[in-house]
Amino acid sequence: MNEHIETDLIVRRTGRILHITLNRPRVINALTPEMSIAIEEALIAAADDDSVSGVLLDGAGERGLCAGGDINMSISGDDDALFQFWKQEYALDLYISRYPKPYISIMDGITMGGGIGISAHASHRVVTERSRLALPEVRIGFIPDVGGTHLLSQAPGELGTHLALTAGDLDAGDALVCGFADHYIPSENLEDLKQALAFGEGSIDEEITRFAQPAPESRLLGQRDWIDTSYAGDDLEAILERLDEHADPEARAAAALIRQMSPTSVVLALAALRRARELNDLGEALQLELRLGEALLGTFDMREGVRAQIIDKDRNPQWRPARIEDVDRDWIRSLVSAE
Repeated sequence: MNEHIETDLIVRRTGRILHITLNRPRVINALTPEMSIAIEEALIAAADDDSVSGVLLDGAGERGLCAGGDINMSISGDDDALFQFWKQEYALDLYISRYPKPYISIMDGITMGGGIGISAHASHRVVTERSRLALPEVRIGFIPDVGGTHLLSQAPGELGTHLALTAGDLDAGDALVCGFADHYIPSENLEDLKQALAFGEGSIDEEITRFAQPAPESRLLGQRDWIDTSYAGDDLEAILERLDEHADPEARAAAALIRQMSPTSVVLALAALRRARELNDLGEALQLELRLGEALLGTFDMREGVRAQIIDKDRNPQWRPARIEDVDRDWIRSLVSAE
């Protein structure tokens, strides 16, 4: 085994596989700009190496693959640096989606935000009984990004809309149903899977199929009736009204959750998801997200969301405007429709 170790990222050759491990377990392997750049460089080099049959991505520690972008980027106040990170990160996500060799992501444990970007666009996506996936950006005055608008807009019915507006998470069964993952493999079998990918006699596909098991039942799938009915259309106030009036208590709970999020973020997220559904293209969705992210940089809600959730952790953001009805719809339309 040839091994190259850096502090936050481990990149090594194991048999026929280039094995990349995010190595910041104390912060659930949160992604820094340097890690993102190093991943891209490793992938580019492996693409032209005939001795590499595929790439494997996993995370160090027991808590998860990646909790998202490094919080230091969010609290630094350097908006330009954060925007440049997004540009590089989104370009990496798109490159992963088009990678010419099998790219296997192991989404064991927590996989959120930027962690979704480097895993859910892979050609082979593995979840386990410990997987918890989420794009919870509306909690911090932002919107689902890293291609999240594309992924969520492609989920069956309105499941993606429900997840985006409530900052909901997905377990293994949900991830498979919603198109965030391809294979369910129990965590106890992961080490054997990695050995088989590196040294097995079968193809990458054959080895993964050999370990894959039937997926657990999706909890979200059982709620599609009220979700599809309630979240139809582009009018968030009408959506909330249908949720409020629905007989299912889960629907009323969803309405309450949405009202806790940044009003600006949930209105913009809904519009972005509808636009991403029309675009039906990851690259164009990423361009949309970058434009919307730039517009949100420095806004009150984004600063307030970071303060409440990350800095002070009082979980009591004071959004401006405080009501969904007061969000500037003309501004939202101008952002989403701009080319």
